[in-house]
Amino acid sequence: MIGGILLFTTVIASIFVFGVLIFVHELGHFMTAKWVGMRVDEFALGFGKKLISFRRGETLYSLRLIPLGGFNKIAGMDPDEEQDERSFGAKPIWARILVIVAGSAMNFLLPVLLFLIVFLSAGIDNVSDQPIIGNIFADKPAARAGLMTGDRIVSVNNEKIDSWRQFVTLVQNSGQKPLHIQFDRAGTTGQAEVVPEFDNKANRGIIGVMPQIDNYRPGFFESVKLSVVQTYTVTAAMITGLLQMVTGQVAAEVAGPIGVAQMAGEVAQLGIIPLLQFAAFLSLNLGLLNLLPVPVLDGGHVVALALEGVRGKSLSRDKMQFLQMIGFALLLLLTLVATFKDIAKLKLF
Repeated sequence: MIGGILLFTTVIASIFVFGVLIFVHELGHFMTAKWVGMRVDEFALGFGKKLISFRRGETLYSLRLIPLGGFNKIAGMDPDEEQDERSFGAKPIWARILVIVAGSAMNFLLPVLLFLIVFLSAGIDNVSDQPIIGNIFADKPAARAGLMTGDRIVSVNNEKIDSWRQFVTLVQNSGQKPLHIQFDRAGTTGQAEVVPEFDNKANRGIIGVMPQIDNYRPGFFESVKLSVVQTYTVTAAMITGLLQMVTGQVAAEVAGPIGVAQMAGEVAQLGIIPLLQFAAFLSLNLGLLNLLPVPVLDGGHVVALALEGVRGKSLSRDKMQFLQMIGFALLLLLTLVATFKDIAKLKLF
């Protein structure tokens, strides 16, 4: 029963995350193509067989069987198609580049909206430096000694405690010597003797307590600013990590569709707010990866268009097909490796 619920949660969370990211990405291409005067023959979510489709104006909108991507069929993107003034190839270089990068641009804008929703609905959790116990772990020294959530630490071994940082330092440096703790519990003074455990990995004493978490609710405009800053900070960290992987400074860790789906299911069990944050991180990741100068990715198309602008003519059809074949093969290989690792982690082998 529990396994069925977890599987259901994983499926729903995956559909939600993948669906939102794909829709927003393709919507960027779609809206920009319309804005610069291109004709979009089809706007599709998913690949493979059509499940649902309907036409509005000149565009066919469809939902397809395999929910791992999407596409816009823009008139004239295939050189063999009949060209007219509304074809992709008939538009200036800047317009075509704008249409290509618009998908990734939307993946950078989506996290701003998602973080905004998080800040407005859940606020910001800050770790308090007040010497107040916020959480206590069962079967740890503090719990066994009778300390409780909400207790304010007054002194340790007769040394007055003014901050959580001071309290933690005393505990960590105590080794396994008994600590005589005086605390305040709802106005009543109490005493407890706690013998810390020694954490060999961290090389310090622990008693099994966490600080109090204060929740701050920013206003709308402050939330907008914080959302932009958060998006910038995460993006910068991702770029740094990507550069470190490319240069071999850190090991490359790549998750395939199965791995991402599993993570989405695990995060969804924590609640909608963590799931929105996960979607924001994944959206930024998708935006960055799509801008890599690899054939078949948006970044590869931008490079080809830039070369066309410099050379005054586009690459030949044969060269484009050859480069795209190489790019597709590389992506397929990467996906297969990542998927194999995902399956191995599931311990199916």
